Amino acid sequence: MTASIYLRPEAEQDIEEAAAWYEDQADGLGHEFIDEVLVTLNRLAALPSLYPAIHRNTQRALTHRFPFGIYYRVESEQIVVVAVMHGSRNPSRWKART
Repeated sequence: MTASIYLRPEAEQDIEEAAAWYEDQADGLGHEFIDEVLVTLNRLAALPSLYPAIHRNTQRALTHRFPFGIYYRVESEQIVVVAVMHGSRNPSRWKART
């Protein structure tokens, strides 16, 4: 069974900002970033336990092509994405959102 995904507004903003940055670097790269995030979200919706817990009940899925982590919690039949962050960012940023 595939769980539904809920992107918190902050996570949506993370994706939009990163996509805009990549698009500024090269035409189409922002769309490629969004495609990679969607592939990762679909994978975790199908197999939410595939990715390790990194802090309490928060798990992290890494994207393949871009150095980003998708931080999420499984709540009942829903996956709540709290942050989508570059790997070099300070982890306290997403912890403040949980």
